[in-house]
Amino acid sequence: MPTGVHLRDVREQLFGAADRLLVEGGPSALTSRAVTTEAGVAKGVLHRHFDDFDAFLAEFVLDRVDKMDARAKALLGAAGAGTVVDNLAEAITAVFESVAVAIVALVTFRDDLRRRLRDTWPAGIPVLTDAAIMIQDYLARERELGRVGDLDPEGVAPVLIGTAHLLFVDRDAPPPPDVVRRMVASVVAPWLRSHNSE
Repeated sequence: MPTGVHLRDVREQLFGAADRLLVEGGPSALTSRAVTTEAGVAKGVLHRHFDDFDAFLAEFVLDRVDKMDARAKALLGAAGAGTVVDNLAEAITAVFESVAVAIVALVTFRDDLRRRLRDTWPAGIPVLTDAAIMIQDYLARERELGRVGDLDPEGVAPVLIGTAHLLFVDRDAPPPPDVVRRMVASVVAPWLRSHNSE
């Protein structure tokens, strides 16, 4: 690898390779050799920047969680506009069409990775926990705006994320948008205040 290439560039190159391998082949496709080959770098590059492969994977997972921040801000910004059901369906689809479903499988597949993440992550599986927090914050804002009645965001958010995970996992293609929307509507319907929320 040429001298002077920034760590950020190497990380993004390796993380992008891990994304592709994980989505295409699942957790068992992720090996240090496969990642470096896919990234087009020498195998030693990964070990020069990370203590071991599980350290690389932990950084990869946490980086993908950080990328959800922009999605969370966009969803929170949508509160009060459009419909609650459409806003939630779009956000949930964006989360689960990303590498999120594959990351859940990766974290459950690798014991050492899970242990390492527990040192830096409070609880749960990082991507799903972050998605639930994003939904919870959005629903709390919609409740403040009076569009979801007395809905309990802390209780409903995990239900939406868990149900969405079941819809998206182990499929060759994502579920159709109307299926996701119908799932969201069935969960939040009891609390919707007006036609603008549906």
